[in-house]
Amino acid sequence: MATYRTTIRTTRTADDVFAYMSDLLNFAEWDPGTKGVVQVGGNGPGLDSAYDVTVSVPGRDMVLTYRVIQFDRPRVVKARAESKTLISEDLITVAADGDEVLMTYSADLRFKGLLRVADFGLSLAFKRIGDKAAAGLAKYLDGAIVTP
Repeated sequence: MATYRTTIRTTRTADDVFAYMSDLLNFAEWDPGTKGVVQVGGNGPGLDSAYDVTVSVPGRDMVLTYRVIQFDRPRVVKARAESKTLISEDLITVAADGDEVLMTYSADLRFKGLLRVADFGLSLAFKRIGDKAAAGLAKYLDGAIVTP
């Protein structure tokens, strides 16, 4: 399984950070690996909303349908996508820290079946992709990365 985790410290309010991060339509703004997002279920952010997320993979684009499976405003959003070959889970947490806010973004990506043997290579590539996304998050949240 490939895992990426980063925390961004910002002076934005927890409500603002949560509103931005819980709307998966925004993923294409800060994640250079995301080519586009279309909401296909629900009406705005919330439990059971669904999004088709187009991501770049070597040699082609792939569409993953993410469903929001946990939504606790203004603290937690969890979304999950599953295809024939992989499972992806993204967890976003927002917490006040004095006058600032800490937003933690965690992503787990794992192959299914026989493809699991490629998990190590996936982990290496996922770190590079995650670092670029973390830089985008820091930019769009007007914050700074506090964990690699």
